[in-house]
Amino acid sequence: MDFANMNIWCWLLPALVGIISGILGYLIGKGGSTTIDNSADLTLLKDKNAKLQADLDACNGKLTAASAAAAAATVAAVAPTVEEDLPFDAAAAKLAMGKAIKQDDLKVVEGIGPKISEMFQNAGIKTWKALSETAVARCQEVLDGGGERYRVHDPASWPMQAKMAYEGKWAELAKWQDEHDHGKL
Repeated sequence: MDFANMNIWCWLLPALVGIISGILGYLIGKGGSTTIDNSADLTLLKDKNAKLQADLDACNGKLTAASAAAAAATVAAVAPTVEEDLPFDAAAAKLAMGKAIKQDDLKVVEGIGPKISEMFQNAGIKTWKALSETAVARCQEVLDGGGERYRVHDPASWPMQAKMAYEGKWAELAKWQDEHDHGKL
C-alpha cells in the first residue's frame, strides 16, 4: 500500500502546486494592472478631433478670404484704368529712332518682326499700351502658339519697350535698343 499512496502523492502534489501557482499568478497580475476605460478615451479623442476640424475649417476660411482678396487686388492692378491715350508724336519718334514710325506698330519693339506682330494682333494685343500691360508669361504663350520656331524668342523686355513707345519716351527706347542686342547686354 505504500506504493499506492506514494503514487497518489506524485499526482496530487504537482497538481496542487500548479493550482496554487495559477491562483497566485492571477492575483499578482490583476493587482498590478489598471483598467482602461475605452469609452472615456474615445470621447476625449472625438473632442480633440472636433477641435482640430474646427481649426482646419477656420484656416481654410482665412485662406479662401486671402485668396479672394489677392485675386481682387490682382484684378484691380491689371484692370485698365479709364484714361486718355497719350498723344503720338511721329516727328519725335522719327528723330529718335532714325526712321518713320507708325502709331502702335509693334515692330518698333526689338525682337518683334512682322510674323510675331501678326501673332500678337491675332491674340488681341494690337497697341503699344496693350503690350505694355501684358505679362511676360502671356507674351510667351502667344509665341508658343506659333510653334517651335517662335519659342526661342525672349519677350522679357517687350512690355517695357512697348511702355516706352506708348509714353513717347523715344530717346530712352532708342538708347536701350542700342545698348542691348536682341534684349541682351
